Amino acid sequence: MLTAVFSLTGALVFGAADFLGGLAAKRVSAVLATAVASGVGFVVLAAAYPLFGGAWNLHDVWWGALSGVAGAVAISLLYACLAIGPMSILSPLTAVVSAIVPMVWGLFGGERFTALGYWALGLALLAVVLVGFVPEKGAVRPSFRGILMAIGSGIAIGGFYITIDQTSDESGVVPLLMNRGVNAAIMFTVVGAVALVGVARRRAATGERMPQQSSLGASAASQGGSATATGIRLAIACGVVDVVANGLLLAGIRAGDLSVAAVLGAMYPAGTILLAALVLGERIAPVQWVGLVLALAAAGLLALA
Repeated sequence: MLTAVFSLTGALVFGAADFLGGLAAKRVSAVLATAVASGVGFVVLAAAYPLFGGAWNLHDVWWGALSGVAGAVAISLLYACLAIGPMSILSPLTAVVSAIVPMVWGLFGGERFTALGYWALGLALLAVVLVGFVPEKGAVRPSFRGILMAIGSGIAIGGFYITIDQTSDESGVVPLLMNRGVNAAIMFTVVGAVALVGVARRRAATGERMPQQSSLGASAASQGGSATATGIRLAIACGVVDVVANGLLLAGIRAGDLSVAAVLGAMYPAGTILLAALVLGERIAPVQWVGLVLALAAAGLLALA
């Protein structure tokens, strides 16, 4: 029961974090938005550590750090495959793979369910596909490269669940603290590398000559600075919400079976599309409403199984 509640709630909150991250990525680069969110998450967890506590040991620190690497790979591949598109196919593919990998891991690890439980898992997987499906006019078939990236992202997300599941209950928030710290370190390193490459290219293109800035250019720079500031604030909010989501998902994993937590956790697109509808007025497709209803039904069945 608690696994279903924590995992589904965590998925919805994680979808809200994705929504904020998506808004941030429209104003600053997706890599910078992710780096800022990870850094903020680390600070929030460090501040919360005295309240929640957790035992430090090499085993839990190692698995927490490894989950941070998996998260960085997952995010990078996810943004890359969605940029290639079409999102209507690659997004649900990523979500389904992210659910299947830890589910298979858990089943091979000895997790067993009643017949009702297996039917509920199947229903939840179908819900993941329908919720993540975004109908696009004139959508083309995905490229082989896009499919590989989507599968890779899903495997990495599943890897996050598996690695976090290896940590002990006594570790508290320590694994998440390591996760955010490693993730932030990787993403800020990428941001720095991209910035250095950009500077080198600009110098090569201009011959290291600095052109005079016109009043129109100054105005554009001012507007760009405002957009950047807004993007950073959104990324900060994303980092805070993301920490809450990861805490709920971790609680779901520790409360019961990894298979159940992973499948319901893959319902994160639901939170994103609901917020997009409420805040941005975006239309929710009928097929997505069906997916949301099936998700709730699957959660109820899993709670009873």
